[in-house]
Amino acid sequence: MNGPPPASRPPGPALSRRGVLLGALAGAGAATLTGCATPLGAGLLKTESAPDAVEYWNLFGGGDGVRMQQIQDAFRKANPGTPLKAITLAWGDPYYTKLSLATVGEEPPDVAVSHLTRMKTLVDAGLLQELRPEDLARHGMAAENFNQRAWQAGLVDGRTYAIPLDTHPFVLFYNTDICQQAGLLDPNGQLKPITGEAAFVDALARAKRVTGRYGATHGINADPASPWRFFQTLYSQLEGEILADNGTRIVLDDAKAARVLDYLRALTVEQGLIPSGADYPGAIAMFATGQAGFHLNGEWEISTFQTAKMPFGMTLVPNIFGGPHAVQADSHTLILPARPDLDQARLDRALHFVRSVLDQSLTWAEGGHVPTWLPFAESEAYRRLSPQSSYAAAADTAVYDPPGWYSGSGSNFENVIGSAVGAVEGGQLTARAAIAQIRSQLSVLARTPSPV
Repeated sequence: MNGPPPASRPPGPALSRRGVLLGALAGAGAATLTGCATPLGAGLLKTESAPDAVEYWNLFGGGDGVRMQQIQDAFRKANPGTPLKAITLAWGDPYYTKLSLATVGEEPPDVAVSHLTRMKTLVDAGLLQELRPEDLARHGMAAENFNQRAWQAGLVDGRTYAIPLDTHPFVLFYNTDICQQAGLLDPNGQLKPITGEAAFVDALARAKRVTGRYGATHGINADPASPWRFFQTLYSQLEGEILADNGTRIVLDDAKAARVLDYLRALTVEQGLIPSGADYPGAIAMFATGQAGFHLNGEWEISTFQTAKMPFGMTLVPNIFGGPHAVQADSHTLILPARPDLDQARLDRALHFVRSVLDQSLTWAEGGHVPTWLPFAESEAYRRLSPQSSYAAAADTAVYDPPGWYSGSGSNFENVIGSAVGAVEGGQLTARAAIAQIRSQLSVLARTPSPV
């Protein structure tokens, strides 16, 4: 095919990291490699794939998994001459460990999913293929066709290594029947604007008077992710930062963090507007059964509430502290793991698959994620998609986890902070004690070299 040869794998210290990983793998013994049919075994033992096939790894379960299967089936139907081998692995660290080891073993998938906040660690380890502008242009994927917040956040030293598929923000769900009774809806049935600390408290208090139970819910008990997302949303509205120098330095602003933590504790422990002991499924169940007027979570739970056939809407988490209207978010990206045998034909098959996924952004957006592919994001079809399009502005106000090998979705970084925040919301820790705990635990991680 015409065009320049694909870029080579990034040189440098990543080679020594590969040696460390391969040594660790060899020392793990035969148990690690049992079952060659598994993705990890197939990659490391160099099991042959079908000629002209595209192998694709992802980590999607639940409603996301169903929609990704639809996207994959559509690709197969439209491309009968290109076999697609799609494999779904366990979400979180197990997925990234297997992906890294398969790439080190020089038999990775052609295309894989990575959270944007995890992707840069893979780049630092030399495990991703650079996506050059001329290669992307052949498939109509120029930078200007994407939401620029997600695109720019994914660049490493100005270079592209990942194609953002979506932005998935922390949002505010609201029960329209309860909010109507509470006088919180406008004439169009949408939630009236809520701005400021007192206004948010007032909205939750009004909803609580209607439900007789709570104003809002979110997972707290045994659920560090939800407290982390809520904290990061509010802390970012104060323009607070946590990590610097690629995660090697802690720059947590104690005063700003304490302000957020004291506010969250007031909502739960002191005023009882949010239940302090709810876990993730319990918080969802209380909202779905009308025990709360609001629910704070990732937008992906839209399918849960649609299935429950309850009346609800969705919007941005309010600007409570008056700074930039920031919301915690991440993006799913499509990446090409580095491989020594990447030729022009294989590269173009992989990029053709990536483009086909983008072209099915409607299917993906129906599951709640905000599309980054502007040809769809700016279309009338997306504007008509309700309530999904009502929080589309989150893509432009997204705050991603700061860089660091231990940072990103489902990471130790989020678990450390989320656990401390949850303990404040549950009444087990004061703000001061939580901040001390966060500093102590993050400092250990900041001093620890990256394992990849």
